[in-house]
Amino acid sequence: MAHTVEILMTEFVTHDVKRFIVSRPEGFRYEPGQGVALSVQEPGWEDKERPFTPTCLRDDRVLEFTIKGYPERNGVTAKLHSLKPGARLSMSESFGTITYHGPGWFIAGGAGITPMLAILRSLAAEGRMEGNGLIFANTTPADIICEKELRHYLGERCVLLCDRANGSGCTEGHITREFLAERIGSWDQHFYTCGPPRFNEVVNSALEELGAAPEALVFER
Repeated sequence: MAHTVEILMTEFVTHDVKRFIVSRPEGFRYEPGQGVALSVQEPGWEDKERPFTPTCLRDDRVLEFTIKGYPERNGVTAKLHSLKPGARLSMSESFGTITYHGPGWFIAGGAGITPMLAILRSLAAEGRMEGNGLIFANTTPADIICEKELRHYLGERCVLLCDRANGSGCTEGHITREFLAERIGSWDQHFYTCGPPRFNEVVNSALEELGAAPEALVFER
């Protein structure tokens, strides 16, 4: 079933990531971490669906999406970033395999933080943050989505990794097998991975090599 939702407001949260507040259809349900398919209700765009993750709390009266724009691709994200309040979108029912299964490490690359942001906000609201940690990889500190919020939730267990850290308080480098071995002390826990396909492949492979059980890996299958 497709829903029609209306954009109520937008604002930038980084130089290329926008927060969208949209109306919430009556009866719509999702688990934090799950996604929906969105398309723009304008000629030529109706059939161009792309997956995005609600980043609000499960019972909020409106929905929030945190969407990175890729203007060079001239695709759906660029179109979304051009829209003003009042524009209408088609939205599917929720789907996806990234949901919370218990304490562990969230490992995200770039915009892959969005399903984890939804889960972490839910855990914080319920007082269930204990035992969780985050490793979040970006190109530069300017690319980090909701940095202050994530640091507030996780404290020392919020590890921000950048290709070019520039003395910002982030760790410079990449997520490698050696990096994971150094940062993570126990492999008997859950591991939530989200990023580009190659990122997921490399991280999940490294986790299994280090001792994580395949069934403990939570990612979009």
